[in-house]
Parts: sequence; structure tokens; C-alpha cells
Amino acid sequence: MNEPDARYPRPLLRSTRVLLLAFAALTVLAFVALFVLSGQTERTFAWTIDVPATAAFMGAGYASGTVLVLLALRSGSWVTTRAPMVTILVFATLSLVATLVHLSRLHLAAPDPVARFAGYLWLIVYLVVPVGMVVVTALQERLGDAVGRRRRAMPLWLRLLIAAEGAVMLVVGAALFLAPASAAALWPWPLTPLTARTVAAWLLAYGFAAALVVRDNDLGRLRVPAIAYAVFGLLTLSVPVRFPDDVAWAEPAATAYVVLAVAVALTGLAALATTRRLRRGRPAHP
Repeated sequence: MNEPDARYPRPLLRSTRVLLLAFAALTVLAFVALFVLSGQTERTFAWTIDVPATAAFMGAGYASGTVLVLLALRSGSWVTTRAPMVTILVFATLSLVATLVHLSRLHLAAPDPVARFAGYLWLIVYLVVPVGMVVVTALQERLGDAVGRRRRAMPLWLRLLIAAEGAVMLVVGAALFLAPASAAALWPWPLTPLTARTVAAWLLAYGFAAALVVRDNDLGRLRVPAIAYAVFGLLTLSVPVRFPDDVAWAEPAATAYVVLAVAVALTGLAALATTRRLRRGRPAHP
């Protein structure tokens, strides 16, 4: 069998596309329930979130996840989908762990049928999605990538920014996930143990994604993560603007939150601009 042309990398399997499309549809529902209807989670979400800012932050994560998945699908190749897939797998696995630890908080016995449906849907999704992603990732990895694919190194300043922001998200995310009580010092509004671990799942997922991007050091793979990263930063920055009364503005955590959100948004936009310059300078395919 002939080796694949480097210009035409391995396409996505049908099973990968189906799983990503299903996840995209579910993330849209989660975005509406959490970001749009932040104050109505007692009826529209899997469990009641008393602080609307928490629901909106989680919704921002799902919005960026939707962007990540849809752009990966649009690219059509595994080489640009690998990092988004691993990012989602990290988030889904951590969310499953948080769900099982705090299972009693879900609306599994709620009198409202909508809330009860949301509770069971959440549980089923996070029991199925991590397993499905491991399977399709293994199948795609067996096919490999295109041979001889040329990489374009990222600018050093961009790698350093992404590495620094990713490190902060990994450290804060690990602290919130392993010791939810630390939220009082690390987060600018109150979190319950379940919401602390769910917030941590998004921080750890994006921190891990940042580490992957820095390790790959490839501008050709950066466009999809850059757009999702910018969306995540912009929407998380909007949370304290929408719900200023939820935020303890006098605490250092509030300043740190705003600084990190601004940094993530600007870094994502700068990374996108850098990839666009690369695309404009790339010779056309015959």
C-alpha cells in the first residue's frame, strides 16, 4: 500500500464524526441551560446551581467546547482533531468522576420531569462519552497521520504565554478538584464541592490542551484550539460582568480571575492572527 501524501492527512472515521456531532449537540443544550438560563438550573439542568455565575462559567466552557468540536469536524482530519478530542476526553472523564462522587446532588428523583430528565441525561452522557472517545481515539491512532507532514514552529513568545496560562489553569484546577474547600481562597465566588470539581474539569481540560499545543509546537494545528481558547476567555470574562453581585471583588481571587480571562482571550486571538498569517503565506496546492 502506498504511503499517504503529506498534503492529505488521515480523514476522520465515521464513528469519530458521529460521536463528535452528538457531543456538539449536547454541549449546545448545556450552553443554553447554563449560560443563557443561568438562574433557572433548578428546572433546566442536572442539578441546582445556586450561584448564577457558576452556571454561566460552566456554560462558557460548553460554548467553547461546541466551537472546538465543530471546527474540528470542519477540518475533517485527525491531525487537527487529536488535541480537541483529548481535551474533551479529559473534561468528560473528570466530569464523570465528579458526578459519581456527588451522585446524590443530581435531579434523579426530582418531582419536575424536566429536571429529572436533565439529571438522567447528564448521568448517561458522562457514562457513555468517555468510553466512546477512548474507543474512537484508539481507532484513529491505529490509522496514524500523513507521512512527512511539515511542521511550522510557533513563535517563542506565544509558546511561553500558552504554557504560563496552562500552568495556572492546571494548578488551580487540580486544587479545586482534589480539595474543593480551597475554592474559598482560589475562586472569586462561592462554589459547592460538586461545582468546584466541575469548574476544575474545565480548567484542567484547557490546561492540558495548552500543554498539548506547546508540546506539538505546530502552527498548522493551532487554528482550531486558538479559536476555542479565545471564546473560552471572552465568555468567562463576561461572567463577572453579568453577575457582579456574585463576585467578591475585594478578594485577590477576583483580580486573578479577570487577569487570567483577559490573558486567555488575548492569547487566543493572537494565536489565531498568527495562524492566519501562516495560511496567507502558504503556497497553493496544485
